[in-house]
Amino acid sequence: MQFAQTTTQIFDSEKWNGQLSELSQSYQGANPYPHIVLENFLDPEVLDECVDEFNKLNESDGWINYTHYNERKKGLNKLDMLPATIRKTIHELNSPEFLQFLSELTGIKNLIKDDFLEGGGIHQSRRGGFLNIHADFTVHPHHRHWQRRVNVLVYLNKDWEEEWGGKLELWDRDMKACKRKVLPVFNRCVIFNTDADSYHGHPEPMTCPEDAFRRSIALYYYTEEDKPFRRATHYMARPGEGSKKLMVKLDNAMVAVYTEIKGWLGSNDKLVSSVLRFFSRKK
Repeated sequence: MQFAQTTTQIFDSEKWNGQLSELSQSYQGANPYPHIVLENFLDPEVLDECVDEFNKLNESDGWINYTHYNERKKGLNKLDMLPATIRKTIHELNSPEFLQFLSELTGIKNLIKDDFLEGGGIHQSRRGGFLNIHADFTVHPHHRHWQRRVNVLVYLNKDWEEEWGGKLELWDRDMKACKRKVLPVFNRCVIFNTDADSYHGHPEPMTCPEDAFRRSIALYYYTEEDKPFRRATHYMARPGEGSKKLMVKLDNAMVAVYTEIKGWLGSNDKLVSSVLRFFSRKK
């Protein structure tokens, strides 16, 4: 897909590259795993346009319903179905210049963008939405040697109230404690390594008004490996949630089966969203 050259610099490479030495040190030394939170990350006028486009999207226009025991949200990851400014923003965050910035920031060389936007693109949750603590799938279902390495989340939520919840939680590798919480406010970006034990999520159902939404642009980056570690998205119960462990385990099994089928046959995400929703009702 070709894009016309834009006169607006969505990602200010001069600004952020000028801080790379300090930022990379902070990122790579962060607890509980390498990550960073960056404020005023992209051009705010462009993100204003992205918000306007979000508001005009019809909820039936290609949205995937991620509705099962471990999450409740919507996603749209088809580039040709995304509005122009959102698409242009994603294009810039998949550009060689941004990939170079990410590599310098994270210390991970040869990062690869994902034109499939697998699991990413744009996300939206409303009142009652949640995402249980998890570590992400580790290998791209359509590129079996692509190891997932880095997540980039850009939030689009103006006037988000802290009491509404929706904070991104970063948990330690032993799943004993939450080490950081990040409110998903407008133009805040969270970047973090996606290792097999990079546990994160926003597990408490949100209490925002019915007409408010938690929205983000979510992009994932990979490296090509000879023998990548392969595992589907893996959800975890938090300390004190012993009663949920069985349900979490059953849901993990269903997600793992679907991930394998998808890798073999290229199944559609809309199919799994229906299947997972059906089994969640049964449970």
